[in-house]
Amino acid sequence: MLHALVPPHALGGVRRALERHAVLGMTIAEVRGPGTDGHRSVHRGAVVADDLVACLRVESIVHDDVVERVVDEVAAAVHPHGRLWVVPLDLVTRVRTGERGADAV
Repeated sequence: MLHALVPPHALGGVRRALERHAVLGMTIAEVRGPGTDGHRSVHRGAVVADDLVACLRVESIVHDDVVERVVDEVAAAVHPHGRLWVVPLDLVTRVRTGERGADAV
């Protein structure tokens, strides 16, 4: 399972990188977290420091034989921002059909 925290403007590049390797399914969520950019906003005329930066969390199941190439391409698409990590999946089940493993992806 590939997890990526990326800036919103990089989503198109992430999607293209996944599609090049036939990875079409993904979950995208808007999240906020501590960033290194030091964002400031104006609220009711006062400047407010906001240390939580908006970004997107993209999750996608990637087969082992292409995971290294996908990580490299996603990293190139979001450079120099973002975080990527891969977590092994022991079992995937599609609840509706009962399919398991690769058939459930």
